[in-house]
Amino acid sequence: MAGKKRTTKKTTRKAQPWMKTQAEVVRLIIKKEGGKDKCSWKDGIKKLKTYLKKNENIIIGGDFNIIPSAEDVHNPKNYENDALFRLEIRKRLREMINLGFHDAYRYKYPDKEGYTFWDYTSGAWQKNNGMRIDHFLVSNSIINLVKDVKINKFPRGREKPSDHTPIEIELT
Repeated sequence: MAGKKRTTKKTTRKAQPWMKTQAEVVRLIIKKEGGKDKCSWKDGIKKLKTYLKKNENIIIGGDFNIIPSAEDVHNPKNYENDALFRLEIRKRLREMINLGFHDAYRYKYPDKEGYTFWDYTSGAWQKNNGMRIDHFLVSNSIINLVKDVKINKFPRGREKPSDHTPIEIELT
């Protein structure tokens, strides 16, 4: 369709001499309730199943617009009825993980606070009232290749920043 925004992107990396495994990298943006021009959970899971038929080594990265658990938000009580934290949406993420993935950040840091988003209102950045809604999901078959997952807060501290900050994955 003309003018339609792309919401998923697939990149296949050929195995380099240092890289023993070929993996597909998928960028996924899941719409928040009422969002437009973004992929729905149903569509995202359907596309993921298609990718898995071709290659079990997949890394999914992007803005999932979901707070996976209470540890991933500064005040979970305030988000109980928010679209980002509702039980039904967290079940969708669990459905995706159950296809054979790990949340790479929680795999490396089970208890560490790590936010990727701070609202522009009420001094959320200055108070560190953030949430983790940007994620990397890594196939079980290649999770051992994850050397580190970092949340780069530097860009968020700049003048006129995005409300998101980069999450970075390093593979061995």
